[in-house]
Amino acid sequence: MTKITLAVTGSISAYKAADITSSLGKLGHDVTVLMTEAAQAFITPMTLQVLSKRPVHTSVMAEERAEVVNHIDLAKHTEIFLVAPASADTIARLAQGRADDIVSSVALALPQGVKKVIAPAMNTNMYENSLTQRNIQTLKNIGFTEIEPKIALLACGDLGKGALADVSDIVEKIQEIITNS
Repeated sequence: MTKITLAVTGSISAYKAADITSSLGKLGHDVTVLMTEAAQAFITPMTLQVLSKRPVHTSVMAEERAEVVNHIDLAKHTEIFLVAPASADTIARLAQGRADDIVSSVALALPQGVKKVIAPAMNTNMYENSLTQRNIQTLKNIGFTEIEPKIALLACGDLGKGALADVSDIVEKIQEIITNS
């Protein structure tokens, strides 16, 4: 059983986190979910809690257990850190080394050797923007793997690259990373 931390960020594709959580759980993986405030506008923590059978973490300031610092403890118990969907904002936060929400704080606290994966989902212009591409390259340079978005009709009505990769492709990539570790 692999300990996967799934970070869900603010994108209309956040609802697909339910299928990702369920699929990884059915494969026997231990899935812990983190959610940004923006992600919670698209899907409730309760949905992901029921599917993961674990508490969902939404605030870096929530310290449920006095004996541990939550974001540090979560990072220590992560073997694969998956950000899906990864919004442009979260990608920028991660590339800058920010630690002002639960997702970026856990990411910054990850021990060396933890496999890190982003699956971007956003408008085509946002994805192709040179700033976003620079941030993605920065993340790749520090060991993140990108599961590229697909070309599709996006929620905004535009047709282009930016839709979250298919859940089956994300799960397959995680299984590949586990197999090759």
